[in-house]
Amino acid sequence: MIHIPVLLKEAINSLKIKKNGTYIDGTFGCGGHSLEILKNLGNLGKLYAIDRDPYAIKKGKKIVDKRFSINYGNFSDIKKYLNKNNHKKCINGILLDLGVSSVQINTAKRGFSFMKDGPLDMRMNDKIGIPAWKWLKKANQKEIEYVLQNFGEEKYAKKISFSIVERNKKKVIMRTLDLVEIIKKSIPRKNKFKHPATRTFQAIRIYINQEIDELKKILDMSLKILKKKSRLVIISFHSIEGRIIKDFFKKNSNIKNIPKGLPITEKQIKKYNNKKKIKIIKKIKPSKIEIKKNPRSRSAILRIAEIL
Repeated sequence: MIHIPVLLKEAINSLKIKKNGTYIDGTFGCGGHSLEILKNLGNLGKLYAIDRDPYAIKKGKKIVDKRFSINYGNFSDIKKYLNKNNHKKCINGILLDLGVSSVQINTAKRGFSFMKDGPLDMRMNDKIGIPAWKWLKKANQKEIEYVLQNFGEEKYAKKISFSIVERNKKKVIMRTLDLVEIIKKSIPRKNKFKHPATRTFQAIRIYINQEIDELKKILDMSLKILKKKSRLVIISFHSIEGRIIKDFFKKNSNIKNIPKGLPITEKQIKKYNNKKKIKIIKKIKPSKIEIKKNPRSRSAILRIAEIL
């Protein structure tokens, strides 16, 4: 299956690409966004892409363009790479697409899909960390419940986590469809619009790949490497990511007022950030036409901020 980049035109337009600017595609994936950025760059422009999926790196290496380079690692590693190349505070835009690619989902052996049978892995790189089945085997019920609640917002987290632990006592859950069956039996009421395993698979994948920690790191880092008037463009797919991005945008676009009429020390004054760091531009959702062409885009939200 061919991967269709979500909100491609909107994301590229939102970057406000300068011909000779320097840009980061923090989630190369199948390369759709990177290729489009390159089309808009001039001869002196630069694009640094990063990904931790070996398949994405292999695909990126096929792009022969002096303006482009792809690097293996988490997107929070990009600052280390930029420091080596003397690009502190010299980036004109960062694009992040936080979704899982169609290639990852449709490759059964990766373990991301709850529709296809495969080993229960879920790692972006199967050489790093532990597979999902191994974590589920060693984790206790409370740990699993916490992950399902906090990273999947699964209201049946307690029932599902209990069932997982009980099943692992008898026979270790090694396959994706085995886990799906356990989830189905644990959920008393089904949502006809959503597969019962959606939230659990999302939660385990996020936890295994430390996706929330990575997102928080790159958001904080963006303020250190983006120059004035540059853009931070992020496509998210679920409310957990969305809240983190919204909170970050809100925190850095507001002025904290010093309380009037209260005695306050110089040290306390320094705690107040009286300078806005970013300007929130807007958020964009996919059109009905895009959702019809690519149903996976239905939950996507594109958020844009400009560095002040």
